[in-house]
Amino acid sequence: MNPEFYQHIYKTQQKTESVPPNERIAAWVSQLLCLMYPERASCLTHSPEQIAQQFNQLQYDLIDLLNATKACATDDNVKKGGIFFQRVPELYRVLSTDINAILDGDPAAHTRFEVIRAYPGFTAIAFYRIAHALLELETALLPRIITEWAHSITGIDIHPGAEIGEHFCIDHGTGIVIGETCIIGDYVKLYQGVTLGALSVDKSMANTKRHPTVEDHVIIYSGATILGGETIIGNHSIIGGNVWLTKSIPPYSTVYHRPDIEVVEQINS
Repeated sequence: MNPEFYQHIYKTQQKTESVPPNERIAAWVSQLLCLMYPERASCLTHSPEQIAQQFNQLQYDLIDLLNATKACATDDNVKKGGIFFQRVPELYRVLSTDINAILDGDPAAHTRFEVIRAYPGFTAIAFYRIAHALLELETALLPRIITEWAHSITGIDIHPGAEIGEHFCIDHGTGIVIGETCIIGDYVKLYQGVTLGALSVDKSMANTKRHPTVEDHVIIYSGATILGGETIIGNHSIIGGNVWLTKSIPPYSTVYHRPDIEVVEQINS
């Protein structure tokens, strides 16, 4: 091959060698979640003092990650690391509402332990909430790496820029897509294959609201597609499976897709 190609690859390598591997970034998130929810793995501690020490270590690790990804000046990263961990108790509270929503909303879920340990919906939501909290601190790169890692292991794609309320329930979840400018209220439940997307992917729309708003107490069943930044799903609405929506609906609506299916009974002669 052309030597210029090798030179190009080498220069790219020099620019990116300081950025930690995605695995290390994901491991930091997993350690944080494990400390918050020991049900996720065998990471038990023996005293409140040890828990405090581990949180302090994770704060230092976050600052290192921010410095390595050149999120901003080192002093700013120290400040942002401190702010993030001041917000961890509130993050824990909100995530606990999500656990309760999944437990209450899925007849197959029997215990909080089961939801925390086994449910991909909770994993995707937890990674998203951590990534969103970091994005609110105007950190670069880390939030997107975190949610894309969760996407790779759960099949659930939540952009860190989306705004999602409390008591959020994802049931099954595979194939769900939630776009960057989505706004989702409280007590919303999504099933597998739901897309909350944009009507257009034109680059000129990068700084506009491209994705729908879903108000409180909405249920969206599997395969539904809802598109557009001006599309609002009114509170307490139910969106049936395979529905395609590009316009707003009022509160307390029920929207469903009516397929034409004919079953012909075969009579053996």
